[in-house]
Amino acid sequence: MDLSMPVMDGLTAARTLRQLPDTRSIPIVAISAYGMLDEWRARALAAGMDDCISKPFEWDALATMLARFARC
Repeated sequence: MDLSMPVMDGLTAARTLRQLPDTRSIPIVAISAYGMLDEWRARALAAGMDDCISKPFEWDALATMLARFARC
């Protein structure tokens, strides 16, 4: 989920989603172009997201992250 969406930012969207029943099993990964990823990672995790990656990202890093959340 992008942290800088136009109508509702990703942090608010994640908090809203996590308030719904049975949403803990839905993985949410924040994606951001912000340079201070450590600060945004902490905010994303506090909002209920499961991980964070910054743009531009390496495809291998994204694939590895998504594999952790894949349902087999």
